[in-house]
Amino acid sequence: MLVVLGVLTSFLSVLYVTAPSIRKFFAGGVCQTNTQLPGKVVVITGANTGIGKETARELARRGARVYIACRDILKGESAASEIRADTKNSQVLVRKLDLSDTRSIRAFAEGFLAEEKQLHILINNAGVMLCPYSKTADGFETHLGVNHLGHFLLTHLLLQRLKESAPARVVNLASVAHHAGKIRFHDLQSDKYYCSGFAYCQSKLANVLFTRELAKRLQGTGVTTYAVHPGIVSSELVRHSFLLCLLWRLFSVFVKSAREGAQTSLHCALAEDLEPLSGKYFSDCKRTWVSSSARNNKIAERLWDVSCELLGIQWE
Repeated sequence: MLVVLGVLTSFLSVLYVTAPSIRKFFAGGVCQTNTQLPGKVVVITGANTGIGKETARELARRGARVYIACRDILKGESAASEIRADTKNSQVLVRKLDLSDTRSIRAFAEGFLAEEKQLHILINNAGVMLCPYSKTADGFETHLGVNHLGHFLLTHLLLQRLKESAPARVVNLASVAHHAGKIRFHDLQSDKYYCSGFAYCQSKLANVLFTRELAKRLQGTGVTTYAVHPGIVSSELVRHSFLLCLLWRLFSVFVKSAREGAQTSLHCALAEDLEPLSGKYFSDCKRTWVSSSARNNKIAERLWDVSCELLGIQWE
C-alpha cells in the first residue's frame, strides 16, 4: 500500500510540474469565428451552470438575446445577473423549464412563442448523468426522459419558429459515451434491468441519432442541426458519482474548464459554412467519427417513431 501511495504521489507531482503544457493540450479546440449576433435570439437549456452558462455568456457577449431555460430559477437569475454584468448585455433572460416534466416543457414553449417572434439558435445543453434509478413526471426513465425525450419534445414545439427564422441551428449536447450506448427497444425505460452507466450511454446515443434523423427531415428548410461532444469537463454533471468526482479532482489537469467545454457548442452554433455538415457529430470544434449504431438509419428512424409515440406527438 505504501508503495502504491508513493507511486501515486510521484505521478501527481510530475503532473503538477508539467501542468501548464498538459492543460494547454487537453483544453482542446477553440471556436475561431468572429460572428456577431445582434438581433438574434437564442435558447439554451440548463444554462444556469457549467457549459451552458459559458455558452450563454459568449453568445450574450456577441450581442444575442439569450434565454436561459432552466429548472432552478434562482440559480438561473444569479447566472443571468453575472452574465449581464460581464457582457454589458441586458438581454439575458431566465425562464422556467423542467425537462423531466412535459407539462413544464409545453408551458415554456407556449410562453416563449408568445414572447418571441424569432428563434435563431436552440442549444439543447441540459442533461443528467449516472442518476440512481428514478422516473420523470411522465414515467420515463430519467436519463432517457431528460437527455433525449425532453429535448426531442422541446425541439418539436419550437421548430416552426426556427423555420420561420432560418437560417437557424439546433445544437444537441451528446457525448463520446454514445460509443458504449445501445438503444434497448425491448427495455427502453430500464424496467427489467437498470445500470446508470448503460442508461446514460443509451441517452447519449439517442442524442446523436436524433440529430442525424432531424437533419434528414429538415433538408431544404434552412434549419441545420449538430451533435456535440464537449469533452471531459469539470461540471456538476458528475455529482451522482463519488468515483468520478474523485477522479476529476485527482486528474484535474486533464479535465476541461466549463469555458473550454463550451467551445464546440459555440463552433456549431456560429461557424460559417457549416450547413453541409448538418446531422454530423463534432468534438474539439471539428467533425469526428461516431459509432456504427449512431450511423444506423433504421435505428434512428425507429427511435424517432418510438419517441413520438411516447410523447403523443406527430411531426410534419
